Amino acid sequence: MPLRIGLISDTHGLLREQACDVLRGSDMIVHAGDVGQADILDRLGEVAPVVAVRGNIDTEEWAARLPRTEVLEAKGATLYILHNLSELAIDPAVAGFQIVISGHTHKPNRFEKAGVLYINPGSAGPRRFSLPILVARLRLGERPWEVEFLSCG
Repeated sequence: MPLRIGLISDTHGLLREQACDVLRGSDMIVHAGDVGQADILDRLGEVAPVVAVRGNIDTEEWAARLPRTEVLEAKGATLYILHNLSELAIDPAVAGFQIVISGHTHKPNRFEKAGVLYINPGSAGPRRFSLPILVARLRLGERPWEVEFLSCG
């Protein structure tokens, strides 16, 4: 059975009910930073277990408990999670990672480089410019891994 990982980023203190609805059915949720408020992680935790990293706006005391990067092993894949891809200080392929999850740009993106899948779920928080309000779902288990971008606003 595939593992469904909900991907969310850049909530900036706003967690829309539509985002929670779209993430329901996820086995776990990864928040790629710029959470904005601690209660967002609590609310996401009511949907599924949450793994989160700290983003550049996560500067309040509650955010100190969030790591800058996180490693997750799931269904035979090793994921590296950080907020800003431009701050990636390792070569994921050499380090043995198959997937890198990031946020920061507010632009959804999926690409492969040197055998590593890179995913940015876009922004689920306040609308920026004309960018869509999105989350993503990653399905692990069978290859090719499936990434689906889901509108929530």
